[in-house]
Amino acid sequence: MRRNKTITLGEALSDLVREYRLEKGLKEAEVLNIWESIAGRVITARTKRTYLRDGVLHIHLTSSVVRNELMMLRDSLKNRINSRAGEEVVREIVLH
Repeated sequence: MRRNKTITLGEALSDLVREYRLEKGLKEAEVLNIWESIAGRVITARTKRTYLRDGVLHIHLTSSVVRNELMMLRDSLKNRINSRAGEEVVREIVLH
């Protein structure tokens, strides 16, 4: 069956995301990509695992020196991530 009204691919993808309730998962994936671009190569090389759960960004590090540096920059990093995401996705950053 053909539709009378044609829609753009962007509109179709937006409808699909909304229909399957994928907004939250896509935002979380975006935050992880933003983290990698903000942190840079040196920090991501010393990162074992990163995930976002219930607004808390968990970062597992292999270097205690990097952990201490990031501990002092947590609020700044959280603000940069949220501003690039366009909304408050990260409420807190926990370093392990």
